[in-house]
Amino acid sequence: MTRVAVGWHIDLEFEEDSHRTRAAALVRLSDGTEVRAHGYASRHPSDEDQQRVGEEIAGARALNEMAMKLLTKAHDEIDEASGRRSYPLA
Repeated sequence: MTRVAVGWHIDLEFEEDSHRTRAAALVRLSDGTEVRAHGYASRHPSDEDQQRVGEEIAGARALNEMAMKLLTKAHDEIDEASGRRSYPLA
């Protein structure tokens, strides 16, 4: 059996203001498609300003959305190839 090494590089960028962090994630797949996702984090006015924490939360939410989009894409491809409905494990 031949093994082919495949790698994905996910770009994750952040925009921040004094109370909100926005994350944008992008992955380019080997079939030429791009999957994009976004995540947000808001800081309560009484919370200490911790930029890294906002990035971690917004980034995790963007990656979670990306994971769901990739699962949907994969199941759509299974359905198309098999002619039947597949059900993702949630």
